[in-house]
Amino acid sequence: MDTVTRPRILVVGAGFAGVECVRRLERRLAGSEAEITLVTPFAYQLYLPLLPQVASGVLTPQSIALSLRRSKKYRTRIIPGGAIGVDLKSKVCVIRTITDEIVNEPYDYIVLAPGSVTRTLDIPGLTEHAFGMKTLAEAAYIRDHVISQLDLADASHDPAERASRLQFVVVGGGYAGTETAACLQLLTHNAVKRYPRLDPNLIKWHLIDIAPKLMPELGDKLGRSAQDILRRRGIDISLGVSIAKAGPEEVTFTDGRVIPTRTLIWTAGVAASPLIATLGAETVRGRLAVTANMDLPGHDGVFALGDAAAVPDEVKDDPDAICPPTAQHAMRQGKVVADNVIATLRGQSTRPYVHKDLGLVVDLGGTDAVSKPLGIELRGLPAQAVARGYHWSALRTGVAKARVLTNWTLNAVAGDDFVRTGFQARRAARLKDFEHTDAYLTPEQIRAHVEGPGSGSG
Repeated sequence: MDTVTRPRILVVGAGFAGVECVRRLERRLAGSEAEITLVTPFAYQLYLPLLPQVASGVLTPQSIALSLRRSKKYRTRIIPGGAIGVDLKSKVCVIRTITDEIVNEPYDYIVLAPGSVTRTLDIPGLTEHAFGMKTLAEAAYIRDHVISQLDLADASHDPAERASRLQFVVVGGGYAGTETAACLQLLTHNAVKRYPRLDPNLIKWHLIDIAPKLMPELGDKLGRSAQDILRRRGIDISLGVSIAKAGPEEVTFTDGRVIPTRTLIWTAGVAASPLIATLGAETVRGRLAVTANMDLPGHDGVFALGDAAAVPDEVKDDPDAICPPTAQHAMRQGKVVADNVIATLRGQSTRPYVHKDLGLVVDLGGTDAVSKPLGIELRGLPAQAVARGYHWSALRTGVAKARVLTNWTLNAVAGDDFVRTGFQARRAARLKDFEHTDAYLTPEQIRAHVEGPGSGSG
């Protein structure tokens, strides 16, 4: 069959959902049946749950960035860039390539898996002074930053400056925030032993959340166990509290406390990719409203899944329940969407997504962890074994598994090297500099671009 006449399947996003979808399409579709294209800024799949371990130096960045170009057998065309708009009527996706060129990519079927971005609030100074924990670059940057605070505190002759550099604030009592605070606290606890001029008692980590409980999904007992572990380590946990304003050298809490600090890490939830807003379609709490089959009502050939889609949770009795934005669901949704795209292509019926949650794992660093696999509550080493075993088995390639296992073993045996790379040492970067949420077009701009004289496919 002439390649020009093949149906064009466009997958947006190379997270858990997008990559699982692409791999299944490649396995189950003959080359003559369709042309598959993947749009992603980076040609790797990021294993997001292990980012805190990259930030703390337990894992190297490369170990959780799984290359999409490694295998020679895959036939998907990768467009390095970001989707910044979709015109559903014209069936065109507008893409900003890594060379900053804006191109139109036509499609017959589109799978929207752009994931999520850090959810920010209208808090003075937040985006200018806070770090996020959503990208590989952010995790690597935060590690450099935290170690540099120890170096700068050690070099300082000003007691007030030294104290502010040794206080760290993490906002968000979910999995990302809790694991980030736990892993980085261990890093500074171990590192300060190599700084004889610094008083270890000056190092203070604060974990705050507006919610009344830490990680409520774990249940009361495990949630309290996690709190007890962190408090024993000296982490100050404040619940029912958030940030009132952020500055370059201090953070003000909503309870009136002012914490002198140079490190504010914001992990208070995620929001669907701004790409979803460009469609002009119905949303549920910012996520695209789709059916249980993960297709968009009223638009043929449009599917959405993962963090960016409000996929009905068929397992729960609540008719309004939607699947949580976790890797566990995204990976399985990717396979079902691929099957549904193929079924639609072949004129067959599609099937709904149904999956019962397998449980939760929280790695608190060292030998500390709490896990709830299949409803069974675990703590300590058994929980750590389950947490790391789950993450290890979920890594998609043998190379990634070998790297992660080697990193874990080396860290357990030899400890950390406390090396900072000097990454952007002379250029401060914060949350607003990493996720580029201002890059998206409005529906009107998309329509003008698609219909304009310079329109055309990339």
